[in-house]
Amino acid sequence: MKFIDTHKDRWHLLGGEDGPAACINPTPYLLLTVEQWHAFRAGWPVGMPVGVSLANDAEIKDIAADLPRLGMVALNFPKWVDGRAYSQAHTLRSRYRFEGEVRATGDVVVDMVLLLKRTGFDAAVLRADQSLDAAYHALTFFPGHYQGDVSDPLPLFGKPPGTGDALARTPAREFVNEGASI
Repeated sequence: MKFIDTHKDRWHLLGGEDGPAACINPTPYLLLTVEQWHAFRAGWPVGMPVGVSLANDAEIKDIAADLPRLGMVALNFPKWVDGRAYSQAHTLRSRYRFEGEVRATGDVVVDMVLLLKRTGFDAAVLRADQSLDAAYHALTFFPGHYQGDVSDPLPLFGKPPGTGDALARTPAREFVNEGASI
């Protein structure tokens, strides 16, 4: 999982003085809304990196045919408690086998990073008040998981015997006390 510094990000939004531009001059690493992409995709140069920003109430199937042309899909969390973008990311990775970047944007907090990774996100723009160190720590906090995820869909009980031995040996007291360090 990578955490994006928006000041150094190569992906950029298209905008104008009065809102989104009505005319698009294709440039590499442009991040478009779905509406902009649908309006200009026919003239978009093949092979030029382009990304689409998708609202969390949009359907992935609306961009499914274009996924091979997209280098990045940005999924929005308008509030950290609204988890619809997790399902979108899972659908992108599991059903459509999207191999480009899936980025979390919006109200993204440290508490979300582990689930972001497990559902298919590989990049996130953290909310400004969030600690980058805490985010990296959260990714390594748990030694394993009982349920499957997009990178390893088999649950622990479906894996060869002995796979979960390290989880079983983690004493409960040590596990609980570890939580104090986040």
